[in-house]
Amino acid sequence: MRDTDPTPSPAILDLRSWLRLAAVPGVGRITAAHLLRQFGSPAAVFGAGFDQLIGHVTPAQATSLLSPVSSEAARLLDATLAWCEQPSNHILTLQDPAYPPLLAEIADPPLLLYIRGHSALLHGAALAIVGSRNASVQGQANARAFARSLSEAGLTIVSGLALGIDTAAHEGALHGCGSTAAIIGTGADRIYPARNAGLARRIAEDGCMVSEYPLGTPPRPEHFPQRNRIISGLAVGVLVVEAAAGSGSLITARMASEQGRDVFALPGSIHATLSKGCHQLIRDGAQLVESSNDVLQALSMAPLVRAMQPAAPSSPSPLLAILGDDAMHIDAILARGTLTAGALSAELLDLEMAGIVARLPGGMLQRVHR
Repeated sequence: MRDTDPTPSPAILDLRSWLRLAAVPGVGRITAAHLLRQFGSPAAVFGAGFDQLIGHVTPAQATSLLSPVSSEAARLLDATLAWCEQPSNHILTLQDPAYPPLLAEIADPPLLLYIRGHSALLHGAALAIVGSRNASVQGQANARAFARSLSEAGLTIVSGLALGIDTAAHEGALHGCGSTAAIIGTGADRIYPARNAGLARRIAEDGCMVSEYPLGTPPRPEHFPQRNRIISGLAVGVLVVEAAAGSGSLITARMASEQGRDVFALPGSIHATLSKGCHQLIRDGAQLVESSNDVLQALSMAPLVRAMQPAAPSSPSPLLAILGDDAMHIDAILARGTLTAGALSAELLDLEMAGIVARLPGGMLQRVHR
């Protein structure tokens, strides 16, 4: 619908004013939120005079707010309204009754949420699962299993569609009734990373994709730390599966703590780099969890009969007996003298194909619990 249309509905006019406010050059979401608190609505902001605005913004910002909409901005407004008319596409404003109530409570909630899929999921109990992009095979297996189990318990699993732990969490959650919500750092009409295009389509069909950025927004480095506040803000708690000491997942955990959410962390080997961040969180007060029932108990939810926890191998294996639970170099295994090089190669092939052992960089091997 264009500005020249003589009969735009009140709802379209209201949404157009929200979209326009979010796109005013030089006026960010913090200033826009302040103006909304002062004037009550975007329409009232645009209806105010220069002298009224100048008490709350700079002269340059006031001028920008009162300037006509550029032709480029008008085209984006029209395209966005057309996008919103498509089935399963939604835009929620901060003042919309359907806006997720938990997210509205945080210090800096998004002015707009662009949603593809089932927006009602954002009103149910949700748990965020985050972790390293360069996750280990075991870490991905843990994320997938925890997400599936907790989704079966009715929790919506929230994550960020990144490679590694995020991907595994979304995949596991799609198997449960709670499904999953992906919070992305691009426009809702874009998919990043491209490798997750198929997963993104499944989430849009059975879960929901959520963005605060205008359509067409490309991936920018600053967007991903910013969207972490939404991941934690939508959830009652955050579970960190794997994280190095400087991981961005620790930002999400910190934001969750600041927002009054529960923080959970999976412990790992003291030798594993990807366990350092989780151990740091546990030292700082995060709740150590070993099964999905630990999370459910902390959230006062009914336990599962079959909670996610590491499974024992179905048959004895000399290699597994040597490996234990820590990663080990193949030369160190051979030095034990229990297996010849030929026997090790044959058994390793069988265990790899069964998904019980994974090869790591540098000639390391690790047992995988599923």
